[in-house]
Amino acid sequence: MDLMLVPGLSGHEDRVRRAIQARLVEIGVQSRSDPLGNLVAQFPGQGPAVMLFTHMDQLGFMVRKIETDGLLRIERLGGVPERALAAQEVLICVGEGRDVPGVIANKSHHATGPDEKYTVTPYRELFVDVGMSSDTEVEAADIRIGTPAVYAPHAGQLADDRIMGTSVDDRAGCAVLLEIARHLKDRPAGPPVHLAFTVQEEFNLRGALPLAQTLQPDIAIQIDLMQAADTPGMDGHGDISLGAGPGISLYSFHGRGTLNGVIPHPAMVDLFERTAQSETIPLQRSAQVGVLTDLSYVQLVGQGVASIDVGFPMRYSHSAREVCDLGDLIGLTQLVSAALSRIGPNFSLDRDDYT
Repeated sequence: MDLMLVPGLSGHEDRVRRAIQARLVEIGVQSRSDPLGNLVAQFPGQGPAVMLFTHMDQLGFMVRKIETDGLLRIERLGGVPERALAAQEVLICVGEGRDVPGVIANKSHHATGPDEKYTVTPYRELFVDVGMSSDTEVEAADIRIGTPAVYAPHAGQLADDRIMGTSVDDRAGCAVLLEIARHLKDRPAGPPVHLAFTVQEEFNLRGALPLAQTLQPDIAIQIDLMQAADTPGMDGHGDISLGAGPGISLYSFHGRGTLNGVIPHPAMVDLFERTAQSETIPLQRSAQVGVLTDLSYVQLVGQGVASIDVGFPMRYSHSAREVCDLGDLIGLTQLVSAALSRIGPNFSLDRDDYT
């Protein structure tokens, strides 16, 4: 949960990368970063090369304008829902030890008219109050146009081992990858694995692409959230439930500006279904429109990469308080680790072997 407390807006993931790299060192795993900031650890082996990755960035904001009275105007970075913004605490990320807390102002209830009480304020009309009274004071705190900001980092535990807070998407995935790294370090055999923590997924979904172009993997496995549909208002969005185990995506398509998605390779679907059955791990299935990960670009590297999205159920995506279940994360770690052990030198990626 401590990774949820480290701010890392897309394009500004350096603190998160350093925190993850330090944890890798603690378990005896060396890693390197590329010019974009992607972090990768290599585990040699025999068989098809696997790129196993998750993103470490989070969505948030950029300072767009500093008013003369010290209030800040912000621009959204990533899929930030406007209706979830008013009255949220934020953190202006000036630098470690120098970050400035603030709050997205919500017009006083007693001053709102009937036409305002049930409407969402467009984000361009919102402002952040950091408690300062002039632009000179703001600039003295090193806040500039382009300074990143995020939901104020928070991590907490609910009943039944459920975790609540900021950037569960995808610090939960980072935690899973760290546990898998611990397993890979001591494994007796297995395929070559490039285990990567990637950048800018929330911005343009292509942070992992240059890394994949360098690594040229045969197989790509992305870990990310699976949209839970077990709360009111989510009827018709699928059958993914919190606490019911990890999931695989059988179909994703954005369909809103970015015409891309992933239909997983049948070899990867077969691998995860057989592994889940053998290991007695419950496996959920997802097929969603409006969902997209950077795997959709990684799959097109070179001659094509056998790809699949696997993940953990999560509620309230892209809000300041997301929720996941610790048991699902443990199941996902076990599932991916066991699936990797089944990829040997003779593992077939021939589609005709799965039809």
